[in-house]
Amino acid sequence: MKFRILGLSLVCITAINATESLGTIDVEEKANTTIVKDVRGEDIKSADLGEALSKKKANINISRRSGIANDILIRGQKKDNITVTIDGAKVCGACPNRMDPPISHVLTNNIDFIEINEGPFNVSDFGSLSADVKVHTLQPSKETHGELSINAGSWDYLKGAFMLSGGGEKVRFLLSGSSESGAQYKDGNGDDFVDQIANAIASGNAVAGNQYQAAYQDLDAFSKKTLMGKVYWNITPDQELMLSYTMNRSDNVLYPNTPMDAVYDDSNIFNVNYTAKNLGEFSKKLTLEAFRSTVDHPMSTQYRVAGAANYMTSHLETEMEGLKLTNKFDISNHEITAGIDANNRNWDGRYYRTAVATGVVTPIATKSINDVDTLNRAIFAKDKIKINDNLSVEVGARYDNTDIERAGIKTRDFNDVSAYTLATYDIDKTLKIFAGLGRSNRVPDAKELYFTSNTGTVIGNPDLDNVTNNEIDLGFEKKFDNFDLKSKVFYSKLDNFIAYNGTSNRYENVDASIYGIEMSGAYYMGENLVIDASVAYQRGTKDDPLTGQTDTNLPDIPPFKAILGAIYNYSDTFKVEGNLIVATPWSRIDDANGEQKLEGYNVVNLKATKNLGSGLELAFGVDNLFDSDYAVSNSYKDLTLLAGGTDTMVLNEPGRYVYTQLKYKF
Repeated sequence: MKFRILGLSLVCITAINATESLGTIDVEEKANTTIVKDVRGEDIKSADLGEALSKKKANINISRRSGIANDILIRGQKKDNITVTIDGAKVCGACPNRMDPPISHVLTNNIDFIEINEGPFNVSDFGSLSADVKVHTLQPSKETHGELSINAGSWDYLKGAFMLSGGGEKVRFLLSGSSESGAQYKDGNGDDFVDQIANAIASGNAVAGNQYQAAYQDLDAFSKKTLMGKVYWNITPDQELMLSYTMNRSDNVLYPNTPMDAVYDDSNIFNVNYTAKNLGEFSKKLTLEAFRSTVDHPMSTQYRVAGAANYMTSHLETEMEGLKLTNKFDISNHEITAGIDANNRNWDGRYYRTAVATGVVTPIATKSINDVDTLNRAIFAKDKIKINDNLSVEVGARYDNTDIERAGIKTRDFNDVSAYTLATYDIDKTLKIFAGLGRSNRVPDAKELYFTSNTGTVIGNPDLDNVTNNEIDLGFEKKFDNFDLKSKVFYSKLDNFIAYNGTSNRYENVDASIYGIEMSGAYYMGENLVIDASVAYQRGTKDDPLTGQTDTNLPDIPPFKAILGAIYNYSDTFKVEGNLIVATPWSRIDDANGEQKLEGYNVVNLKATKNLGSGLELAFGVDNLFDSDYAVSNSYKDLTLLAGGTDTMVLNEPGRYVYTQLKYKF
């Protein structure tokens, strides 16, 4: 299904291509949404979509936890403040420590295009606060074609992938799969995961028990296998049915700056999509979507010194089921979409202790998350109104009713209204301005409400209120003969923002605000050279300090970031490209809750691609050319990170990464 998402965003990158990237990015430029196409075209290291996105857009950053499965931050917000869907299915990670964020359950080699919509301008989905990211995977084709690729890189990275698609007018299929693994990467100082922990222990930012046991210090950082299958049935000229299944299997994923590692992380995503067109005057397109997603995630201290005799396992599972019915029709100059939406998430987790000598596994009485159901029901509508040839206005509204039950006992009930209006005005053929005002909500999740540590410490706060984002966005797009310029400013007022209080070791609500600016431009120097640039800056503050604290800086607000890139098409078969990513020092921090000042960084990435003919293509590149030693994510204590008597451990980024890829298309 092709979604029409109403939101505000800017096109920050139109042609920048970093290594370990999403590939050749073709962007459809709209004032209200950014559609990033062909993201699978030249992916090099696709185990981490979040990392790849952070190298494409200046306003996207990551929370670095491992070699893969890193979470994303958009406009200084992360976790449940960002909605992620994969082919319409909402996927939630099972780990309360965000080892398996939603964005990690799909790989770039399976992606068709991505929509990134910033702000509270989406009423189609539950809980979109700072942004929603919609991942659309590959679609079956009529023509039979396929692709084989093999990738190799530094730190023993190796990946093999395949894709096969074909069929006819009535029935089509697609099957794709991949297998990849990688050793512990080394940072710019030449330190692998074991060395980084040793450095943290020496500086008092970790304790000796956090180190890997000698027998496990040479473990690979991860291994991952995926499989995706789709069947498309063109029932009649006006009816179609799509069935799809996506499987992800990750094993022994190391998380060096946390006390535990993932034993495995298994996810399954099932989608059913039925569309009927031209049913009548008031139904131009009727769509029924159903999905089910499951994640099984045990993490343990088995490989650490602390687990040499007895190791702890925290085993969590989550599953989500949803159903959405959407109807589209036109009345005069109105394009109207209306629908109903329902979904339920169950989240359950327990602690276990294993005696290494005997292998006896003993459940611990305390449950981390005790069988929590979050049931949401909603109705929504949106209208795109074409006032005249220059002015269009979009409006939308959504009503949500959400019940939360813990172990079968209803504990909370939320009733929320979200709404927005967005106006776009074309002053002339070269200049467009737009303005939006929106309000959205999201309820607290089971961790924020009820989470309990293995020692019995209650971290969740069952009295939390829902978060409301009231936001205004203003922007313009200007086109010159060979230059495009875009800019947007936003101000977000967050009522009852859910923050972690490191003093009381619990979550609490606090009013806060975030404002920022985003700019991008593309300069076309003839037919062969394109130069791109994008910048992003945001600032966040709490209205009042958290209980028992004095700091009003909002956490997770990255510093100024800029990306400068260029692509040069030397010939029809050979191109070179590169980019420079720059960030200023991270000096505005939430010191009371674990953040620390980080140095700025400059990173250069280079890549060359050669079409060898007969369907063969060869790519070679270098990430972090000058082997810079730097970190992009801070140490906010809402996540359980290694800590000693002083600061929390910060995980450095990979150092110089050299790679190659050989691809065959048929």
